[in-house]
Amino acid sequence: MSSTNFLHLPHQQLRRRKIFGGIKPAPHKAASLRSRIMPMPLPPQLILPINQYHGTNSSPLVKVGDAVLKYQALTEKLDHTGAALHAPTSGRITAICSAPIAGHPGNAALCIHLQCDGDDNSLELQPCLNHDQLTGFEVLRKIDAAGIVGMGGAGFPTAHKLRLAIEHGTELLIINAAECEPYISTDEALLRERAREVVIGAELLRTACHAPRCIIAIEEDKPAAIAALRSALAHSPIELMLLHSTYPTGGEKQIVQAVTGLEVPVGQYPLNLGILVHNAGTAYAVYQAVAEGKPSISRIITLTGRALQTPKNFEALIGTPAAFLLKLCGVQEQHHLTTVMGGSLMGLQLAHTEVPVTKTTNCLIAATVEDFPQPEPELACIRCGFCAEVCPARLLPQQLYSFARTHNHTQLQSYGLDDCIECGACAYVCPSNIPLVQYYVAAKQDLRTLSVAREQSEHWQTRFQFHQYRTKQEKDSARERRIPTALFPVELLPTDSSPITSVQFSRQLAQQEIADAVARANAKRISRLATDTQMPQHPAKDKE
Repeated sequence: MSSTNFLHLPHQQLRRRKIFGGIKPAPHKAASLRSRIMPMPLPPQLILPINQYHGTNSSPLVKVGDAVLKYQALTEKLDHTGAALHAPTSGRITAICSAPIAGHPGNAALCIHLQCDGDDNSLELQPCLNHDQLTGFEVLRKIDAAGIVGMGGAGFPTAHKLRLAIEHGTELLIINAAECEPYISTDEALLRERAREVVIGAELLRTACHAPRCIIAIEEDKPAAIAALRSALAHSPIELMLLHSTYPTGGEKQIVQAVTGLEVPVGQYPLNLGILVHNAGTAYAVYQAVAEGKPSISRIITLTGRALQTPKNFEALIGTPAAFLLKLCGVQEQHHLTTVMGGSLMGLQLAHTEVPVTKTTNCLIAATVEDFPQPEPELACIRCGFCAEVCPARLLPQQLYSFARTHNHTQLQSYGLDDCIECGACAYVCPSNIPLVQYYVAAKQDLRTLSVAREQSEHWQTRFQFHQYRTKQEKDSARERRIPTALFPVELLPTDSSPITSVQFSRQLAQQEIADAVARANAKRISRLATDTQMPQHPAKDKE
């Protein structure tokens, strides 16, 4: 695996390459691309997770009963990993409580419930007409205030990622438009209709991270989006690169390999190579935040699947329940088998459709039996090796499967389970119909649980050792205070003019004090014997 830094690559070496492994599943994108991106009507209620990114890093600024305006800040971030949340429309806060959220730990999270009033009253925006003259710091500040997170799925706060890029030093910015997972067409629809805005957003991101070079990477099977990009890039220094249509080229580490030929080392990130990757949807959100002054309150979401009469892409408000969006496309409940949030290979199956969409939701699939046929029975692994051939992370899925079944955590870590991106390519080609990714996800959860337990054990062990040390110190201090005052030399005793606050003891002093005490006792005994010897003797009287 190459660990060369991008700085060491000659300019002419930057050409498209094939990623290791990968598959070519049916795209299933045509149905949702038949119409333009559609605006959506206001739903009755919005459910807004306080933490759009995993972790407890934001706190609410509003309370139950408050009336809010569109674009008003609802939360503030507690640290650099947080992202602000804004009201997508006007209304009243009806509750701040836990609600079901797909993909969060425990499938639930603290949410702000906003009852929409239908008026859509908003704060006045402050667009920036001279955004091309802003400094990197000014762009970064606007991105941070807008609460933008990565739109590609990870949801990492964009402002924090840019700060890390500045610290590491960025030589190449890649705008990831390689939307390779089946059913998802959000980026393709965005580039078809709003390529100019995406290009401006990419230029702003380049300004923020001080990257001398920027490339928009897109798969070669999207001709309409490519044509729109070429037109938008006519007078821009940003380059366009067409990649091979292989899944999962759109993964962060995979697109770095496809664009530069470099492989990100195990345990590292593209930033360690001087490369920063942002999604095309993130670039569009940056354009809205900087040029138009809009915070991140909506995103483009693909609604597709055979259970929908009119699949399409919507610009949906954050917090909209999935059921509301599905009804807009005419969901046919008699054929509706299940709903998947995300693509067909990496998506999450929803227990119900009342969960809201978040800043990272890119697709909702209302699937029928034709979309997702009943899986065949799971058979024993035949060691065919197909899974290893398609694994983009160069892992040995059959070995990981064996270790996961036997809960061999040491071998799971040794064979690189943490490097698995859960793309599903291995399960897609498995002739034994083994749901390999499910085993890996469960094994990762076990490892996380063990890690937390280990950290807690070390924490309590440290506290116990400190308690033992403190108890010993207190006992030693108490024993020193109990030594009789008479044993102190006269010159060490406190006086009215100079009180003694502490007395230092030593082994020699204690031995001397003991010797003095023994000497005094011997002197008293000798004196007593001498006195008895000098007393007059009285003869005993004769008995009568």
